[in-house]
Amino acid sequence: MFGQHDSVTRERVRQIEPPPDLAAVSTLGRVDYADAFEVDIAQPRDRRAEEWLRAMLEGAPLSTRARLLMSWSTLGLKLRLPGADRSILGWEIRVSDDDFVLLGAHSRLGMPGELLLRRGDGGLLFATLVRHDNAMVRRMWAAVEAAHVTTVRALLAGL
Repeated sequence: MFGQHDSVTRERVRQIEPPPDLAAVSTLGRVDYADAFEVDIAQPRDRRAEEWLRAMLEGAPLSTRARLLMSWSTLGLKLRLPGADRSILGWEIRVSDDDFVLLGAHSRLGMPGELLLRRGDGGLLFATLVRHDNAMVRRMWAAVEAAHVTTVRALLAGL
């Protein structure tokens, strides 16, 4: 049974069907996995999309950031050093404007990914896009997908 905080989080952060236009903004060439979440934010226009995503990832507790970096490395993502120019927690900033930011990472194992955040009037849309280049990474992603969803939900609830 969930406590009151959990139910409030579940109402404020909702997993939704990924909008069809997400694949069009991706630079992956093909998207084999996509998820999307909406999060209610009282004043979404107070920050640019890039600032919201930076707050979500780089504003997470140190233990969470360390776990994220270790998990992404295990998945074979080639990240920049945290703090590198044009990056957010090691992810390359591929596109950024006031309302939209797209981060990307190449992969040593054949599972490149992208993180997208779009700012709207009532909140934020966050999405993860992944390409699976071989059967091994498809199995790997299937094994971590539930933990990924739980982690994203928690990161968004922290905004």
